[in-house]
Amino acid sequence: MDTIDMLPEVPSSFWMDSTSGTDYPTLDEDIAVDTAIIGGGIAGITTAYLLKEAGVSVAVLDADRILQGTTAHTTSKLTSQHAIIYSKIKKQMSAELAQQYADANNYAIDLVEQISKEQNIDCDFTRLPAYTFTESDQYIKQIEDEVEIARILGLKASFQQDIPLPFRVKAAMRFDNQAQFHCLKFLKELARRIPDRESHIFENTKAVNIQEGNPLTVVTETGKKVKASHVVIASHFPFFDGGGFYFSRIYLERSYVVAATIAEEFPEAHFISAEDPGRSLRYTPSQYGRLILFGGEHHKTGHGTDTNKHYKNLIDFANQYYQVEKIYYRWSTHDCVTTDGVPYVGNLTSRSPNIYVATGFGKWGMTNGIASAKIISDLITTGDNPWAQVYNPSRFITSGSALKTFVGINLSVAEKYITGKLERGEADADIKKGEARVIDIEGQRIGAYRDADGVLHMVDTTCTHLGCEVNWNDAEKSWDCPCHGSRFTYEGEIIEGPAINKLQHVKGKSNQVEARIFS
Repeated sequence: MDTIDMLPEVPSSFWMDSTSGTDYPTLDEDIAVDTAIIGGGIAGITTAYLLKEAGVSVAVLDADRILQGTTAHTTSKLTSQHAIIYSKIKKQMSAELAQQYADANNYAIDLVEQISKEQNIDCDFTRLPAYTFTESDQYIKQIEDEVEIARILGLKASFQQDIPLPFRVKAAMRFDNQAQFHCLKFLKELARRIPDRESHIFENTKAVNIQEGNPLTVVTETGKKVKASHVVIASHFPFFDGGGFYFSRIYLERSYVVAATIAEEFPEAHFISAEDPGRSLRYTPSQYGRLILFGGEHHKTGHGTDTNKHYKNLIDFANQYYQVEKIYYRWSTHDCVTTDGVPYVGNLTSRSPNIYVATGFGKWGMTNGIASAKIISDLITTGDNPWAQVYNPSRFITSGSALKTFVGINLSVAEKYITGKLERGEADADIKKGEARVIDIEGQRIGAYRDADGVLHMVDTTCTHLGCEVNWNDAEKSWDCPCHGSRFTYEGEIIEGPAINKLQHVKGKSNQVEARIFS
């Protein structure tokens, strides 16, 4: 059997499949609350829960259903071990700020455990060790340094050369007292406790603008408005920039997961590699027995069209070291990454004291999302938080590596913008069922996809965010922007922002394409 044939035909998330859906109402009238929260992922839902517990009325607005975006497509690890991060923060910022980052993420693990016990939430929370390992000599010294700094910061870290995986490693660091959980079992229970006492969750309610003033006004796609003293933007990529130039300080990366049962026992731990192409392993209980989540294969969103190869590489890795019985799920996700690797959490800009943002979790959104919620809820209720400085969105880029990343991001965007405009579509294209092509019709670049019924779907390939040309993602059947990570269905509907307008659906030209193909 070909490796790719082992995959489920349609991508789906285990976390979503193993929990019931949500059915909160759509906003159909103007309302007023203390705090409006845009985005119903881990940061938005947890912020709303903490504020509600503090006596603050909230309204969560999500453009789709809550908890179906990046949060639902994570590996759901709860750890303060974010690969090699503390030596990086100490070098780029300071030891004091590295301490803040460690404290914030450790707090997040403890808070999940505390809430799940107090509220009696069965979310498969388990304490276990976390490992970052390397098979390359290049990373041995980096891991040694990371362990030393982590110990100074009070983390339970140790250097090891033997770890419970079926292959040899050159070096590894172990953090004790880390955790994992079922993120949606936890978060959907938090969400259930939010509506009531003048607090709300609204689904299928897309925010398109924030009008500044006192109070602030969130304007939705249908024209309905939410007035609030504070607004939190937890929409993954900030849909409202406010002059913060986030599009120049964030890039989007995709990564992949296959979830399978194996014949072997899997250890009580989770693992991630220090080097590329990236390999992540953890287990989770399921109705099928222990599922092993094999993750990794990250790359910039919209870069490359043969995305199925990333699933194939993960399957090959799993088969190399384990007896894989059956693959039950496969999914992918994309996450915002900042230039220095630390999320942006706090005031959107220095000029917007009542608008807050939480973004750039860099694939460590479980603890960073919970920590972000605590930071923002504290800033709203008390005006301060002990970790606010390290996460400050207005921090300056001063280190050489962060500055290099900043320049690289924006050069890449410029390159993709220019090359996308210069590349012409195919003059003739035989588009088979399940395939997509970028074609040229009367000088216009058109994205054409033929579905399983043979129907041709055509869209303008110009991203509605800042005008880059989108590329086809074969694994997810989507059009992805290589500049700022917006994703669209083959019919042009938005899957993920920062775009707030869908791709223009091209009508009336499909006959020209069919005539060209069959002539």
